[in-house]
Amino acid sequence: MAQHQENDVRPGDDGRRRCGWCLGTADYVAYHDDEWGRPVVDDVRLYEKLCLEGFQSGLSWLTVLRKREAFRRAFGGFAPDVVAEFGPGDVARLLADPTLVRHRGKIEATIANARATLAVQADLGSLAALVWSFEPRRRGRPVPRRLGEVPATVPESVALAKALRSYGFRFVGPTTAYAAMQSLGLVNDHLADCTVRVACDRDRRAITPPVPPTR
Repeated sequence: MAQHQENDVRPGDDGRRRCGWCLGTADYVAYHDDEWGRPVVDDVRLYEKLCLEGFQSGLSWLTVLRKREAFRRAFGGFAPDVVAEFGPGDVARLLADPTLVRHRGKIEATIANARATLAVQADLGSLAALVWSFEPRRRGRPVPRRLGEVPATVPESVALAKALRSYGFRFVGPTTAYAAMQSLGLVNDHLADCTVRVACDRDRRAITPPVPPTR
């Protein structure tokens, strides 16, 4: 067990202990330290992350991470109102762009997700209000000490995926929804001995996510 735990949380070149999955490339370390688990309530970034998690399906996250700036250029900075206007010509343009993941279904899903985001905003005020309404209770939630203790889904990610699909989102199954929840700070799955875990908890306490309007 000690050896397993050592492999799960390891010191980086700077001596800081981090979740072992991020070590090996500077891109991953920066993403782990500055983004993964940090709470996001901005609709543009929420929409972007949901789409990028969909693009990641079947690929490594590092592949998508290294193409993120290309995705942002191609999809108008992931402004939902811009992408919602994309048509067949834009799909053809994106499929011909070698800097992207050229998957028709995922490209069309990104456009559909933009329109779905606008529908959520019209109904609930913001995409953040919908997403954060599925935040799992933190009190009493076990703190993972090993990678094997981190779940692939939770009941809240199943419910979030269902809610997103009801508005027209695509490529948002329970596993993708949970990966987004981890990334967007709805859950803190940094391992117990990771030096970033405390900072993510602090950032979560500092925000008040929007809530859906009372019907």
